[in-house]
Amino acid sequence: QVQLEESGGGLVQAGGFLRLSCVASGSIFSIGAMGWYRQAPGKQRELVATISHGGSTDYADSVKGRFTVSRDNAKNTQYLQMNSLKPEDTAVYYCNANVLPVDIQHWYSYWGQGTQVTVSS
Repeated sequence: QVQLEESGGGLVQAGGFLRLSCVASGSIFSIGAMGWYRQAPGKQRELVATISHGGSTDYADSVKGRFTVSRDNAKNTQYLQMNSLKPEDTAVYYCNANVLPVDIQHWYSYWGQGTQVTVSS
């Protein structure tokens, strides 16, 4: 079994910052691309940022220049540094990872349980 656990969410004022972390644990042979998604109330889940195993990144236009995704492959961990936060960034943030489990010749996509980020104006 593979689990993803996010942390670092909370309440912050507009213009502030937060750093999210996501740790993957379990029977992991390799982790490929990882990413962060978010879902605001009444809206569909949307992509925030992705990072490949080698460190290539991609961002939603709405967060470019404010958010930075990174990872530590040795720790099976990815991070999302969120600066200059806006009220419209309020959402539940989900971690995603493409994982090759031990002894299973197939990649699977796993999700964390989500962490709430609330930005007050």
